Amino acid sequence: VQLQASGGGLVQPGGSLRLSCAASGKISSINFMGWYRQAPEKQRELVALISNVGSTNYVDSVRGRFAISRDAAKNTVYLQMNSLKPEDTAVYYCNAYANRDHYWGQGTQVTVSS
Repeated sequence: VQLQASGGGLVQPGGSLRLSCAASGKISSINFMGWYRQAPEKQRELVALISNVGSTNYVDSVRGRFAISRDAAKNTVYLQMNSLKPEDTAVYYCNAYANRDHYWGQGTQVTVSS
């Protein structure tokens, strides 16, 4: 499974961004896809998760502000991020869980700053 992430950038507090993650390869083996983030000097944390049947889960700090979704026809997962806060600043990584293994896309930087 290969993952290609895009969509990061610089945004002011209160703004929005949408991240995209396109999957290729053995897509049929994917059970979950999600987004993780890692801020400087912090551990990587799970932000949002979507299963292959569409169920979702979020870390408490983003619930109600972020929304994960998928377009099966495009093999793409999205993370819509609204009401962004400076503490959302991090490198965001796309992840797929397939065949009892984790696959990672390249990170994309999200910076929330005025």
